[in-house]
Amino acid sequence: MNLAAPDFDPVRLRRYLDACVGGASGPLELERTEGGMSNPTWFLRRGDWQAVLRKQPAGALAPSAHAIDREFRVLQALHRTPVPVPRPMHWCGDADIVGTPFYLMERLQGRVFHGFATPGLAAQERSAMFEAMVSTLVAIHRVDVQAVGLSDYGRPGNYFERQLRRWGSQWQTFRDGDGDIPALDRLLAWLQARVPASTLQTLCHGDFRIGNLLFHPTEPRVIGVLDWELSTLGHPLVDLAFNSQAWRMAPDENGGLLGLPLHELGIPSETAYLAMYDERAALGEQMQPFHQAFAMFRGAVGSVGVAKRGERGNGFLPEAARVGRHLALAYAQRGLAIAEAAS
Repeated sequence: MNLAAPDFDPVRLRRYLDACVGGASGPLELERTEGGMSNPTWFLRRGDWQAVLRKQPAGALAPSAHAIDREFRVLQALHRTPVPVPRPMHWCGDADIVGTPFYLMERLQGRVFHGFATPGLAAQERSAMFEAMVSTLVAIHRVDVQAVGLSDYGRPGNYFERQLRRWGSQWQTFRDGDGDIPALDRLLAWLQARVPASTLQTLCHGDFRIGNLLFHPTEPRVIGVLDWELSTLGHPLVDLAFNSQAWRMAPDENGGLLGLPLHELGIPSETAYLAMYDERAALGEQMQPFHQAFAMFRGAVGSVGVAKRGERGNGFLPEAARVGRHLALAYAQRGLAIAEAAS
């Protein structure tokens, strides 16, 4: 159990729950979740009542970052669709309660794995969980955005050009004193010169990795997709590329698989995993080095943001600065390697 003190007043939150949320009474228990470096998340308990509180981090935020209002909206849209998500419970835009806007969602009981190696499982179960993971990603990409009210969830225009402007601008904002990541500048230039013209567009999660999936307590199936902060209407192969980074990252780089005995563990190869996605999604397009390099670039810039928040003292995790810097360098170097191999 993580007993770290909250950065807000629990008494004020309890009074708000008394006034605005039914079914909750008695002393308020708070437990900070483990993992994650973006939006602070807390388990709440009052007697038999339970919920998950998710809020923005304290301090100055990059434009459009930590968009928990979008998270809540997409949970509302996807609840009761084939995409498994926790039930959204309550939205609060009043920053006076816990210091930032926040929302409450259902607390599902299940298993979270912070690394793709999923220690402690039998190889057969691990194999089934990877199949469940790729099937869940396909389910997200098959959502009828018109039917669920998300047709305006992304901006018009070329997705890649828009995203490169956004993440490139964030890198320029973050980079003061960060000239020690020249690979990131070279990777951005490579991507800008090779923007695809594809108009393929689906709902995308934006951070689809095993640490953002909740598995059934005993069965190898996904019961909840978490952390929708980066979700948008975008190109599904970028989602796939971010998910499949695991095969190109080391275990200490967001829990990657590089160097592990995959066959012995029951984990499919990268080629086999991508083939499973292609067969189920039937998009008519296949992932290219651009998609993989772009996903690495975005991961690098996001990790620089994590490091910056840690350096300013408002990172959610005590190791945010170190971990963010480590991941930023890893993502940039892996992405540049993909780009150079494809050139």
